[in-house]
Amino acid sequence: MLRIAVPNKGSLSETASEMLKEAGYAGRRDPKALHLIDERNGVEFFFLRPRDIATYVGSGALDVGITGRDLLLDSGSEAHEVDALDFAGSTFRFAGTPGRFSALQDLEGVRVATSYPGLVGDFLAGHGVTATLVKLDGAVESAVRVGVADAVADVVSTGSTLRQAGLEIFGPVILESTAVLIATDEDRAGIDVLRRRLHGVLVARGYVMLDYDIPTALVPDATAIASGMESPTVSPLHGRDWSAVRVMIPRSDMNQIMDSLYELGARAILVSSIHAARL
Repeated sequence: MLRIAVPNKGSLSETASEMLKEAGYAGRRDPKALHLIDERNGVEFFFLRPRDIATYVGSGALDVGITGRDLLLDSGSEAHEVDALDFAGSTFRFAGTPGRFSALQDLEGVRVATSYPGLVGDFLAGHGVTATLVKLDGAVESAVRVGVADAVADVVSTGSTLRQAGLEIFGPVILESTAVLIATDEDRAGIDVLRRRLHGVLVARGYVMLDYDIPTALVPDATAIASGMESPTVSPLHGRDWSAVRVMIPRSDMNQIMDSLYELGARAILVSSIHAARL
């Protein structure tokens, strides 16, 4: 039975659970439950702190897990990233008192507060910078104001939180993080099925099916607008010099594609969601 670690709380938890449910796995009814056996799919779920998941998987206690790329790299675990899952995105940057820092080398010999000392320490070492890391569990942006650090390394979205704390961002991006599937042995029985299912969820979320009718003579131009994953399905319409076309297109592009096809001469243009996929 495949043993899977799933975040039990935080920004990763809800989306990870929804993704697994869409992939056909059982979901826990009690949000406080820490363990769930899905006999039908041959898997066993363990709901753990996101920060601990890489450690459990890296030790071999569990086979595979969902966590953040940042947490994986910070952990020093033997586990490695198998697939990116494209949710819970975040960016890690340095920030400090305005005007004091402008480049990464300015951190030489100063104190840097962060909740990710492993990740930040490896980044600094890789760029030949030696700094004193101050590990904090939260509210990193307050570290400079209260005097425990000279700069911080933290998650940034718009940067408003850091600006409110009187800090400005500087230097290179430390990491672009996202939720990832991790493992130590990708050949473990059942992991390939899990990967295909999760990939199918990503495809279903990112693509839609597009159906339309068009004069047969215009099919080459229409398929140039929307070529699909491989190629469209084209079927002749009964008693007319028209064809019916079905093609899978990116959800983000569907309105622009529909407009272009209509202007070309396509009609009866319909879009439908994809609930599951295997490519």
